[in-house]
Amino acid sequence: MHKFILPLLASAALAIAMPAFADESKPLAGQSITVLMPSPQGSDIAADFEAETGIHVDLQTLSWDDIRPKLVTALVAGTAPADVTELDWSWTGQFNAAGWFLPLNDVIDADTISDIAVAKIFTVDGTLLGIPYTNDFRVMLINKKHFADAGITEAPKTLDALVTAAKTIKQKGIVEYPIGLPLSATEGASTSWYLLTKAFGGELFDKDFNPLFTSPDSAGYKALAFELMLLKEGLVDPASTGLKDTQINESMFAQGITSIMISGEPGRLGQMNDPKQSKVAGQAEAILVPTLSGETRSFGLPEALAIPKVSQNQEAAIAFVKWFTSKDHQKKNAVNGFLPTRTSALSELNETGKLNSGDALVAQSKTVEALFPQGTPPWYPQFSSGVNTAINSAAKGQLTVDEAMAAIAAAAEQAKSQ
Repeated sequence: MHKFILPLLASAALAIAMPAFADESKPLAGQSITVLMPSPQGSDIAADFEAETGIHVDLQTLSWDDIRPKLVTALVAGTAPADVTELDWSWTGQFNAAGWFLPLNDVIDADTISDIAVAKIFTVDGTLLGIPYTNDFRVMLINKKHFADAGITEAPKTLDALVTAAKTIKQKGIVEYPIGLPLSATEGASTSWYLLTKAFGGELFDKDFNPLFTSPDSAGYKALAFELMLLKEGLVDPASTGLKDTQINESMFAQGITSIMISGEPGRLGQMNDPKQSKVAGQAEAILVPTLSGETRSFGLPEALAIPKVSQNQEAAIAFVKWFTSKDHQKKNAVNGFLPTRTSALSELNETGKLNSGDALVAQSKTVEALFPQGTPPWYPQFSSGVNTAINSAAKGQLTVDEAMAAIAAAAEQAKSQ
């Protein structure tokens, strides 16, 4: 899954000499750890952490797509890729089954877990594998100028109102294709369908991971039919069958070519409202996800920090995880494009006016659910591939909704059996 983060990157490799005199306020001073995270990261992370704790950090960064292979290769071999590593929500089930990461239940206090609601997404069978450090959940992004030019004065709360708004924008000639919706065989198509399944009031699976989307009256079935209707009605660009979500965000929404991003990413608001990166600066706004019922829903795709069991520096690694996910650091790191996972940090940033569409983001964050209430299954990557392949085929007219849902169900069964 593509991740979007704004900051510039710096990597720090610092000396590891022990201090001449111990500082009781820094009991781990002189120790050294490696941290592996997606690029880019803030340039002052290592220096700030060492100043506070005396622990040296070698911050290593890779592109998000390159991290998982590096982790798997090292951990299968029984070596630590780093003392602290990235852990994406979608890897949780697979990595838990492998037993690679240190359970954090006993080292992270209850108040922290209460403040970071999305920590439950990284809890499998009662085991907390990672502490979320950057929030990613789905909202809807709109171009408020397009809405105003079309005479639309209220943000749509229902899916019917959303369609009406899109048709009005199109009919008034503001844009030809008002809705941005990835329909290519990529993760963005999967996550958009997941969100619409929630919006139609349903879930993907029951508690035993039996599919809940094959019946015509199911939410998942209705969600795909809704997507195909948007395409047929000319509200979604047919070229979307070959476009990733990043392309639709950057080449269409940020250029003023579309008015609505169905599955919007909060982390993109800074870029969308930056005149150096966007033609819609000052126009991009987050709204609550419209649903069939009018009661908004969303799901989370957060990223966490985790500690491999084979790390030789677990105590210092734990100190880094606690520091990096603290309220003070999350508030500071927000300027680098990292949306806080702590409700307290998010609320305090909003109170100071430092959060784009802050009221909507705080309100939506309180509705964020786990995509899989049972815990992300180990076979999620194979399932997601089956989802977006079927959606892409349906969008191209190669499969009916019935056939696409059957194909997704078959992909789930095959993934579970592997």
